[in-house]
Amino acid sequence: MRRSLFGAALSLVAVSLGANPAHADEFTVSDIEVEGLQRVSAGTVFSAFPVTIGEQLDELELAAAIRDLFRTGLFTDIEASRDGEVLILTVQERPSISSIEIEGNKNIETEMLRDALSGAGLDEGQVFRRATLERLELEILRSYVSQGRYNARVKATAEELPRNRVAIRLDINEGSVAAIHHMNIVGNEAFSDEELLGLFELETTSWWNSLTNSDKYARERLAGDLESLRSFYLDRGHIDFTVESSQVSISPDKQQVFIAIALDEGPQYTVSEVRLRGDLIVGEEELRKLINIKEGDVFSRARMTATSELLSRRLGREGYAFANVNAVPETSDDNTAVVTFYVEPGKRAYVRRINFEGNVSTRDEVLRQEMTQMEGGVASSDRIEFSKTRLERLGFFKTVDVETVPVPGTDDMVDVNYSVEEQPTGSLSASVGFSQTSGVILGANVAENNFFGSGKRVSFGVNVSDSVKSANFGYTNPYYTVDGVSRGFSVFARETDYEEEDISSYLLDEYGGRLSFGYPIDNITRLNFGLGYTLSKIQAGSFTSEEVRDFIVEEGDSFNNYFLFGSWRRSTLNRGVLPTDGYSHSVSADVAVPGSDLTYYKLSHRTDFYQPLNNAQSWVLRARSEIGYGDGYGDRNVMPFYEHFYAGGYGSVRGFEANSLGPLATNSPNDFSDPDPFGGSLLTEGSLELIFPTPFAGDSRSMRTSFFLDAGQVFDADRDYDPAFNEIRVSAGVGFQWITAVGPLAFSLAKPLNDKPGDDTQIFQFSLGQTF
Repeated sequence: MRRSLFGAALSLVAVSLGANPAHADEFTVSDIEVEGLQRVSAGTVFSAFPVTIGEQLDELELAAAIRDLFRTGLFTDIEASRDGEVLILTVQERPSISSIEIEGNKNIETEMLRDALSGAGLDEGQVFRRATLERLELEILRSYVSQGRYNARVKATAEELPRNRVAIRLDINEGSVAAIHHMNIVGNEAFSDEELLGLFELETTSWWNSLTNSDKYARERLAGDLESLRSFYLDRGHIDFTVESSQVSISPDKQQVFIAIALDEGPQYTVSEVRLRGDLIVGEEELRKLINIKEGDVFSRARMTATSELLSRRLGREGYAFANVNAVPETSDDNTAVVTFYVEPGKRAYVRRINFEGNVSTRDEVLRQEMTQMEGGVASSDRIEFSKTRLERLGFFKTVDVETVPVPGTDDMVDVNYSVEEQPTGSLSASVGFSQTSGVILGANVAENNFFGSGKRVSFGVNVSDSVKSANFGYTNPYYTVDGVSRGFSVFARETDYEEEDISSYLLDEYGGRLSFGYPIDNITRLNFGLGYTLSKIQAGSFTSEEVRDFIVEEGDSFNNYFLFGSWRRSTLNRGVLPTDGYSHSVSADVAVPGSDLTYYKLSHRTDFYQPLNNAQSWVLRARSEIGYGDGYGDRNVMPFYEHFYAGGYGSVRGFEANSLGPLATNSPNDFSDPDPFGGSLLTEGSLELIFPTPFAGDSRSMRTSFFLDAGQVFDADRDYDPAFNEIRVSAGVGFQWITAVGPLAFSLAKPLNDKPGDDTQIFQFSLGQTF
C-alpha cells in the first residue's frame, strides 16, 4: 500500500502502521523508484538525490533531499510516497525547447541573439524556464535602448507542444533611433560651446547628419564623446576637470533626444618642475632628453603619457622589457604642477625563443636571417622592432606582427612571437600576356623573389612578342654568407625589333651575362658591384633612321663589351612592396671598361620618399625622382644609341605613350612616316603622389589608389637637344596598384597638362607583372 511521505503525512503514516510514535518519522529505505521520467535519465535523478538504499530516513532529511533535487531545475513538481520500505518519487519534468524562432531583428544579428539565448540556457533541446526567458527579454530590450531605440518592443512567447515541449518565439520591433534635437554644455568658460561640441562624434539633427547617422543617439557614442572632452581639457592643463553630470531626456514620442552636460573646468595648470625618480638604469641626462614637457609649459596629459612611453622604450633598448614608468602630477594652490616620472626598470629580460607562425610557404630560416634580436640575448625592444621592419621589407608578407610574451614561471625571460601573413611575391608561369608596349606576349616565365620559400630570387623563361624574342635566367642568393653578403648571376639572349617598340627602326641582338655581389654596410645601406659581358649586333631595317646608319658606318655593327658596375643604396622603407613610410636613395654606375669595342658609362640617381599623413598610414604623400646620364670616353668617345634613356609611359610620365618623349630620329629619305623617338643621354623624371584609401576596399596592404602629378623629359646634348625647363612634360591623373596572385597589376588614367603638337598621348595605361 502506497503512502504519502511529504510534509506532516509521515507521522500519520507511521501511526497507521502501528509504529512507535517516537520513531514514526523514520524508516529504512530498501529501494527507490522514480516515476514520470520522459527525457531525464534515472541516473541523473539518483546522482542529484542524496539518499541511498539502506539508509534510515526521517521527515527533515527527506525534505532536504527533495530540495536538492529541485535545485537541478529539471522538474516543476516532485512528490514523495512510500510503499512499504520502498521510497517512490513521482516527478513532473519541465518542458524542453523544441524550436526558437526570432523575427523582426535587423540591427542585432540573429546569431548574436541566439548566442545570448544559449548562454542563458535557452537552446533547442534544453530545459525551458519561463523566468529566464522573461529576464532575457528585458536584456534584449536594454540592448536596443543603448542604441537609442527607445520605442523598441520585444515580445517573447512560449507555445506548448505535445510530449511536454515548447516552441519559443521572439517578436522584435526595433523601432527607430531617436535623433538628437539639442545638446547643451554648461560650466565651460575657457572654451566655447562650438569648440567643445566640435569634438563630439554625436551631432544635432540636420539633413546631412541624418544621412550620415551622426545625429542618432547611442549610449556608447556619448561615453566616447565625454572621454574626448575629458582628454581635450587634460591636454590643455585642466587637471581638475570633471564631468559633473550628463543627462539624456527623451521626448514623449521617443523620437527626439535632448542632452545636457554639466562640467567643472577647474583652473589651468602650468608645469613648475619635472622630476625623475626611481632606479635610473640609464643616465638621467640622457633620459631628460626624451622628456617633452618643460618647466613653464601648460600641463598636457598626452605629452606626459608620450614621455612615459619614450622612457619605457629607452629602457627596453637596454633589455628591461618589463620596465614601468608612471607619471604623477602634483598640483599646488598657485595653479602649478610638479610632474614626477617614477622609473621602475624591473629585471633585465632575456629571449628564450623566437617563434614564427603564418609562414606557410616561407621557411623559418629565411625569417631568422632577418633577425637582429638573437635567442639567449638581452631582449632589446629596438632590435625586436627592427627585426619586424626587416621582415616587412622583404616584400614576402602582407602583414607582420610581433608580440613579446613573458615565460611562465620566470621574471626575466620572454618569448618573441612573430606572426606573418604571406602575399604573392612574383609572376608565375604566365603563358599568355599583353603589354601596351610589346603587344601580345607568348611564352613561359617565372619571376619569383621567394623561390620555393627559400628567400632566393630566381627568374627564368622564354618569351616571344611582336618586338622581343628572349631567353633568360637569373639567380640571386641574398645570404650567400651568414653576414648578409649576396651573390647573383644572370645570362640572357635577346632579339629586339625596336620598330615594334615605337622606337627608331632597327634590329638589336644581344647575348651576355653578369655576376654580382652585394655587401651590407649597415642595416639600411648596401653596396652592390659586379662584372659582365655583352655581345651586341645591330642590323639596319628598311626605314632605319639616319642616326643609326651613321653609327653603323662609323662604329660597326658588332660589339664585344666588358662591364664593371656598382650601386649604393640606402633605404628606410617600412615595406618591400607598397611602402607607406621611409625613403630610398640610390646611386648606380655602369661602365664599359677599356678593352671593350665601345667605352662608355651610364650613371643614375633615384630617390623615393614616403611621408604618412595620419597614424593609420592610409593617407601618404609620395615623392619620386630619377636622373640618368650617359656618355662615351677614351678614343671612341661615343655612347651607343641603343643604350639611350627613354621616358613616357607607366612608371615614367603617365599620360604619354611609352618611350615617346625626347629627341626624335631623322627619317631616312624613303621614309615618309612620322619620326620615331630616339632617346637621349640625359633623363630627368619626377613624380608627386597623394596616396589615399581605396574606396570600397578594406585591404590597404595589397592595393592602393593615388592622385599623381608626373613630370619628365629626355635630352641629348650631342644632338643640340639641350635641357630646357619649357620642354619638361607634365601630366596628372589617378592610379591604382594591386598585388594579385599572378603578379602586380597597375593602371592609370592620366591627362597631359602641357603636351605639344607631335606628342603621343595616352589617357589609359596599365601594367601586369611590373614591380612598383
